[in-house]
Amino acid sequence: MYAKDWLNNAHALMHTIEESQMENVKKAATIMADSIQAGRWVHTWGCGHATIPCEEMYPRIGGIVGFHPLCELPLTFFTQIIGQMGIHQFLYLERQEGYAQQIMKNYDFSDKDCLWIFSHTGINAVNIDMANEAHKRGMKVIVYGSAGFTGDKPGRHSSGKNLFQCADVVVDSCVPLQDASVTTQHQFDKIGPLSTLGFVSLVWMTVCTVVEILEARGVKLYINPSHNVPGDTTAQQRLDAAIDEYKKRLKVL
Repeated sequence: MYAKDWLNNAHALMHTIEESQMENVKKAATIMADSIQAGRWVHTWGCGHATIPCEEMYPRIGGIVGFHPLCELPLTFFTQIIGQMGIHQFLYLERQEGYAQQIMKNYDFSDKDCLWIFSHTGINAVNIDMANEAHKRGMKVIVYGSAGFTGDKPGRHSSGKNLFQCADVVVDSCVPLQDASVTTQHQFDKIGPLSTLGFVSLVWMTVCTVVEILEARGVKLYINPSHNVPGDTTAQQRLDAAIDEYKKRLKVL
């Protein structure tokens, strides 16, 4: 059964992440905790399906204020597939040098901020430029993706580097570069990708670790609560407090 094959691959991936990445997750979470404690931001970035983990962490029930998505619509919304904002345009843009510099001009970054980039292969120019531009502004760069499988393969960038070679901290998603994981009987290409599962799992491993670090430091946290639980009479008040804190931090951008 193809469904069981995918589940087996997913279970194996979770085990590999647990066995190999806990220390790297803690290193990444410590940098993020420093930014949030300073009243600043963990900026999150991804292209294509790598925007899914950015959308997952905030606003989200159980997420905390301190994560700011840098989502560029042409690199995010290509679900029309053809026509305006189609896949052809998206693939072209993510490979172009110089685009990230224009995106970064829109914000007032601080050297107390950090940038969290999601990229499965780490080879496209816009992600590499985002990392380089963040470093120019004094930010630390954290990259999650298939670092072990990409290795030292050159990226689509004039520097010859891939994204993982531009990071201060790398967390390996442990997903093979092909991403799709299930072999079928009659098709050339595999089905059943794993990268989104790996990314979202690592997001919550990381955010939970950030919370653990900040709690130990005595830092007040603003958690996005569930506001759909009958009988919870203070949920809206807690939600409003979280949104107010987000709004306050947003003024510095």
